[in-house]
Amino acid sequence: MIEIKLIKEVDMKGATLIEGFPGIGLVGPMAVSYIIDKLDMDYVGYIESEEFPPLVSIHNSQPLPPVRVYYSNKKKIAAVFAEFSMPVSLASPLAEKIYAMFKSNEMKDIISIGGMPSKGVPDSSVVYAIASTKEGMKNAENEGIKPVIEGVSTGVSARLLLLSSFDSIPDTTILVPVDPSIIDPKCAEFAIDSINKILKLNIDVTELENEAKEVDAKIRELLKKSKETQDAHKTSLGSSGTQSMYA
Repeated sequence: MIEIKLIKEVDMKGATLIEGFPGIGLVGPMAVSYIIDKLDMDYVGYIESEEFPPLVSIHNSQPLPPVRVYYSNKKKIAAVFAEFSMPVSLASPLAEKIYAMFKSNEMKDIISIGGMPSKGVPDSSVVYAIASTKEGMKNAENEGIKPVIEGVSTGVSARLLLLSSFDSIPDTTILVPVDPSIIDPKCAEFAIDSINKILKLNIDVTELENEAKEVDAKIRELLKKSKETQDAHKTSLGSSGTQSMYA
């Protein structure tokens, strides 16, 4: 069972929901966590399930659930992201819970952030999108974002995209080409640049660019530690387990 628990009363009517769950290159969580910080968004809720691993995230000495919801009343933007990779079996029910929250709060549209496998140095001029509506795709193309013509999308964002298309609700998935063998914060920067264009925001990515090497080293170390946690979790459960970004 998956539950979304809001710990603050907020009016999300007409807001944009930004989603960034871990995937190739960790583009989603890197970009969304940076957006949360730069927009000074409020921590308003979390998602829990008995099927989630027994993890707690520590930020600024505060224990927090690893799947959280944030909101900016000023910008009318909600954000949800996770700090561990979701098992495939949970992707659809989790997406359906998030979509139910989206609809019950009468939010306006959805933007998902992810990576797509590629090789070579990331190119800021090449960012792709999939949209649930023709108008959404046209808007993305007007901002220089290229459409995905053929392919397959997976995970939470894919299910959200499908549910939105059924209801003709605007949902745009931003996909940044990444080398699957590395984690490059520049890819998160490219995703944020695209969101700046689509939502007419002015999120400064200078700090992310300047700290790219430091962020990259930190995430690599976290992944190394989390792999040890994952292996231990697999052994204790005798199952496939999940991967935590934070030990």
